[in-house]
Amino acid sequence: MNRPFNLYVRIVTAVAAFAFLFAAARPLFASPAPEIERLVKLAGNADDEPTRLKYLRQLRQRPDLDSTFTKELNLMIRGAEMWLGHPWLPFFYLRDAKEPVNYLRFEVREDSPLYPLLCFYRARQLLWTAVADGTIWKNEERRKKNLDAVFDNLRRAERAFPKNRLIQMYLGRPMPPEKQYPAVKGAPAWAVYQREGLERLTDIIEWWIDHRQKPSGFYGGGDNDDIEMWRFWVPAMIAFESPKITGAQERLSRGIFKRPYMAGGYQTMMTDVEHSAEPIGDTLTPMMHLDPDNPEWRERTLRLVELMETLWTGRNERGFLQFKSTYFTVNKVDDSPQRACDTVYHPRAVQPALLLWQRTRDPRLTRLFCDWMDTWADAAARAERGKPAGILPTAIHWPDGAVGGLGKDWWNPENHGEPTLYQWPSASAMMVSTLLLAWHITGNEKYMAPLRSMAEIRLKYAGRSKKEKPVPGSEAWCAEQLDFLSWPLAKYTLLTGSKEFETFFERVENPYALFRLRGNRRALEAALRKNAEALSVNWPGFTSEVRYTDRVIALPRFFNLREAFPKGPGKADHPQPELLYATATGDPGGDLGYFPLNAVRWLTPPREIAALVTEANTTHFAAELFHFGEKPRRMAAEFYLLKPGTYTMTLSLVKPAKSLKSETIEVGSTRHRVAFELPPRQLCLLRIQPQ
Repeated sequence: MNRPFNLYVRIVTAVAAFAFLFAAARPLFASPAPEIERLVKLAGNADDEPTRLKYLRQLRQRPDLDSTFTKELNLMIRGAEMWLGHPWLPFFYLRDAKEPVNYLRFEVREDSPLYPLLCFYRARQLLWTAVADGTIWKNEERRKKNLDAVFDNLRRAERAFPKNRLIQMYLGRPMPPEKQYPAVKGAPAWAVYQREGLERLTDIIEWWIDHRQKPSGFYGGGDNDDIEMWRFWVPAMIAFESPKITGAQERLSRGIFKRPYMAGGYQTMMTDVEHSAEPIGDTLTPMMHLDPDNPEWRERTLRLVELMETLWTGRNERGFLQFKSTYFTVNKVDDSPQRACDTVYHPRAVQPALLLWQRTRDPRLTRLFCDWMDTWADAAARAERGKPAGILPTAIHWPDGAVGGLGKDWWNPENHGEPTLYQWPSASAMMVSTLLLAWHITGNEKYMAPLRSMAEIRLKYAGRSKKEKPVPGSEAWCAEQLDFLSWPLAKYTLLTGSKEFETFFERVENPYALFRLRGNRRALEAALRKNAEALSVNWPGFTSEVRYTDRVIALPRFFNLREAFPKGPGKADHPQPELLYATATGDPGGDLGYFPLNAVRWLTPPREIAALVTEANTTHFAAELFHFGEKPRRMAAEFYLLKPGTYTMTLSLVKPAKSLKSETIEVGSTRHRVAFELPPRQLCLLRIQPQ
């Protein structure tokens, strides 16, 4: 996570936050009076922070507290207030601390009635830090030390406060839902589960808007974490239309460009493209989906095109257009030879412009992006520095245009301080999707060549023994890591109807892609059910308990740790917003970032509705729709994949078969709207086909 807080502010904030956590020796005192113990238990057994604070403040009003206990109680109240209302949610975060178990110490004696309550806070701080911090999560030794401390503190708290449902939740006993979304007669299973998932996800999103969003648009998790929240909003915000959610995204997207470091339309802070592009990729891209005709967002997007044309790229010694460096800002390019690499992460720097290109096919963008994709298609075809012919590299050096960077191996450009970020295959899926987009717009098969050659290499080694590890950088080594091809090839297959890559999908596990490719409806229904169940439990773990805004739906990963829960905690399925988005829009990969194939946006709120796209390409569209309300529902839809032409649109009941509407529509652009009315609680089929 990239948090642009200066060191001084971080240290001062953390010290203030944890003034109550540092150990201090104090004399023992006698057992607490019954009333003191009662109020502490009421505070400790409370399921929410306002109630807990109410009892702690009530306790502070008692005249019979000794000075030691009063001081500890004041510190406890201050800590609880900060947990509830600090403007920076992870106020306790100390990124430079290498041993979080050691720096989180409490200023309350173990025999104090307040100590179990502080153990509760300590466990949550440790747990959320681990969930968010990859340096802890990925290091087995540090993770174990952290988990040991989490569970030691939770069990101490549980013994004192057995009725606290949050403690039970963190110990793996799911907190049941308070809201219910029951099935209705006639609703198919997929619709019941998709509707529940959409409703519960929308509940979570609206909670954050109502309780955390500030007038600036931000949520309190830090700029680069707050802007990532839209990634799990996609089903409710992009697949459907919610004015409330759209308004919240607009406030955040405008807020980021009011930051001084974004005044020129891109970051002024020199860092690598994976991080410097976050503020534009995660704010402009959603707005180019939501409001693409707004001059504000279009001009900001074209600013990126201008920077690419005039500053960031140039002609290399081979005559191809490429980015000059992995590190650049709005007004400067780092020209150091070690960092002088174009990489598979660079589509991130122009992500909103790639979407604009996809929707408009603007000739200026076609010239620019195809010129760039020529560079990568050429590099993939070459056998160079040990790279097998047909394999897409992760970096191209500037200005010589050679494969890789200055590292001794082609697959490790060594262009960044983090040792694995740009190692092959890195973010190859981004570049493969961009090549596929170039093919989609131009029809030129040279942009499909890298996908075909890598698919052939993958199949060549598919049945070989894995007893011997292949040499890093070899063709066999690459073949083992080509899973990133699955979704781009699925998109190609569904767009064209081609059987070319059919054998490639034998290992595909995405339930929606399998439904579209092979008609497996049962697996899709099971996946939608698991998603609904995952979102139905542990409501505080998605809302008030979350400390890191880029980890709003990440808590289940903690419950899925076998070393923490050897027997499993119960319902620990992870929410899958990408599945909700895919089923409702027809995008098989569930990825809205690069060459999205969302065929439709339903212009109706994501409540009491279910939509399953069963067919979507450039000439045909079909979807099943079910409205859970009791009255007819007027709505509209906007289509993105249909090529210009004359079509027939029909809306009909499935059982009993009955036509509800039929009309001729003229599609003249990549965005075409139609309006219709759904009857209540009856399965309908919407179909569009060429005349």
